[in-house]
Amino acid sequence: MAAAFDPVRYQVVPIAITREGRWLLPDVSRRVLEGGPLALPETALEVGGIPVTVDAVGLDVVFPVLHGPFGEDGTVQGLLEMAGIPYVGSGVLGSAVGMDKDVMKRLFRDAGLPIADFEVVREAEWARSREAVVARAARLGLPCFVKPANLGSSVGVSRAVAAGDLPGAIDEALRHDTKALVEEAVPGREIEVAVLGNEDPEAAVPGEVIAGADFYSYEAKYVDGTARTEVPARLPPAVAEAVQALAVRAFRAVEASGMARVDFFYVESAARERRLILNEINTIPGFTVISMFPKMWEASGLRYPRLIDRLIELAFERHAQRTRVHPGA
Repeated sequence: MAAAFDPVRYQVVPIAITREGRWLLPDVSRRVLEGGPLALPETALEVGGIPVTVDAVGLDVVFPVLHGPFGEDGTVQGLLEMAGIPYVGSGVLGSAVGMDKDVMKRLFRDAGLPIADFEVVREAEWARSREAVVARAARLGLPCFVKPANLGSSVGVSRAVAAGDLPGAIDEALRHDTKALVEEAVPGREIEVAVLGNEDPEAAVPGEVIAGADFYSYEAKYVDGTARTEVPARLPPAVAEAVQALAVRAFRAVEASGMARVDFFYVESAARERRLILNEINTIPGFTVISMFPKMWEASGLRYPRLIDRLIELAFERHAQRTRVHPGA
């Protein structure tokens, strides 16, 4: 990704974060990202475990390429807000809501967007009354999907095909979070839409993920390569327009900004009925040159380097707006 930044316009300053949460100085980050050795603690950008000198590096804007808790959930975004540094993507609220699938889906439902039925299982409730939880979850029918409420990349997601699968699936989801979601299965094509903008977001042409397995699992995404993508997705024009409009509505419903990838299921029944079901929003989508977000914008006429330019422009635009409303920010 760093190679796509125009060297005339940008000086890329990498800041890597270790699995233990250590923030690394730019020179060390560059060496680590290139596969070099890591020496700690003298190379850490922190004091007492807290990153305190992000602004001291001289950053004009931050481009977060972090996934999961502490990167995509509003935590880093809050740190950057406190430091007064512009950053790409959604703010604290949009990031937090986009991460919590329970809250996300409730906001989608309140906005009148079409979603799959779901149940929320909390850790304390599961410990107290497993049989009652399984009975409640079983009303969604089988097969169904069980996933952690706050995680990404399909980590901890299970497909339950029988009632006996539910306890193990819920246990697995709750290994990763204190809340789990049980969702009805939607037997449809997986359609994704990239959204770009702040106050006036726009949607790219849709793409399709063809899983090649029971579902788009972590292994299908990153390990065995069974999944493939198609951009643009082969959809009737009216369906493509409808899914783009729904993606923009979803973006607005969670107060997203900058960028997001919105995921849907497209269901075609034997009676030729067509339905779009909103699955979730990802406020920091994959951003390599082969990821769906840039591929959809490439197919829409916005090339990768210009997409980076646009996201940085949106970051400054949003920062200027917040600074105007909250001068001390």
